[in-house]
Amino acid sequence: TNDLDRAKAFYDKLLGTLGVPPATVDGNRIFYITNTGVFSVSKPINGEPACHANGGTIGFEAKDAATVDAFHAAGLSAGGTDEGAPGPRPNAPGNAYGAYLRDPDGNKICAFCQLPG
Repeated sequence: TNDLDRAKAFYDKLLGTLGVPPATVDGNRIFYITNTGVFSVSKPINGEPACHANGGTIGFEAKDAATVDAFHAAGLSAGGTDEGAPGPRPNAPGNAYGAYLRDPDGNKICAFCQLPG
C-alpha cells in the first residue's frame, strides 16, 4: 500500500466480517493474525510506490454465503470497488459461492465458501 492508515481502515472493516481482529501495527506494516494464518500489508521496502499484481488475487475463506455477502458490502463501504458481486461461481471447484473486490490500492481480493449440496 501507499497509505497504511487507509489500508488498515479498509482491511479492519473487511476482515472483521470474517471474524479477524483489527491489525497490529509494526512500523510500516500491519498484521492480521489468526489461528489459521497471517495476512500482512506494508509499504514497499524499496521505497518505490506500491502497485497491484496483474492477474493476482488474494482469497479469504468465509464460513457461509451471508459472510461472503457481508465481506463484499463492507469492502464497498470502506472504499473498495466491485469486481464481482456475491453469488455462485460455477467455474470454481465444488459448490463455490464468492465475491470479488479491489482494495483502495487496486489489489484484487475475494471471499469464498462452499455451499451445502
